[in-house]
Amino acid sequence: MSEERRHSVANEANLIQDEQLRAEAEARNGLHQFDRACSMIVDAIEKGESWNLRPSAILTLHRAALDGISGYAGNYRPSGVAISGSKHKPVDAHLVPELIEDLCDYVNGHWKDKTAVHLASYVMWRLNWIHPFSDGNGRTSRMVSYLVLSVRLGMLLPGRDTIPDQIVDNRHPYFDALEDADRALADGKIDLTKMEELIESMLAKQLMGVMESATGKHFGPSQQPE
Repeated sequence: MSEERRHSVANEANLIQDEQLRAEAEARNGLHQFDRACSMIVDAIEKGESWNLRPSAILTLHRAALDGISGYAGNYRPSGVAISGSKHKPVDAHLVPELIEDLCDYVNGHWKDKTAVHLASYVMWRLNWIHPFSDGNGRTSRMVSYLVLSVRLGMLLPGRDTIPDQIVDNRHPYFDALEDADRALADGKIDLTKMEELIESMLAKQLMGVMESATGKHFGPSQQPE
């Protein structure tokens, strides 16, 4: 399967036509987006229980990813969009703002009675399902999910092999988890089992990297530090 599964883009919004220059800009923006997310995590932890996930946070992280690349950076898509390599048909554009508010309401309403992994999994899937942007949906969903995971855990997660980076390095399990949740919704239920298992494994790998750096030891997939 191609790495371009579940990719969407509105060509008329592209500000950079050269593929190499666009790739370089995306790499720079990726670093900026992560830094912006880290600042938001620290601010949210300082606010404590007064913090809520808001649509403005989602738009801010999208703007960071697409600034200078797309004319729609930081804005919801103005029209319908198709996702190549996926059977899922995103909602009409006029429904996007309300569905994003519903996503935030779900996270905020279940902040204390759902686990950090569940909330992060919900955001990862639901934001992709809504597909609110003409481009950059995956980048934004991964970073908003990481934001929610970190804030719910009350820490800026250590480790250099971050969950968003792991997904970029191997997108197929991520695509499979999204499609599994899509199929469940088509049957009238929310089932994030595969996405939760994926995030759990990636979180373990990120944190294990800290242990390896601290101890100089390498821990295999089935090994635990003594």
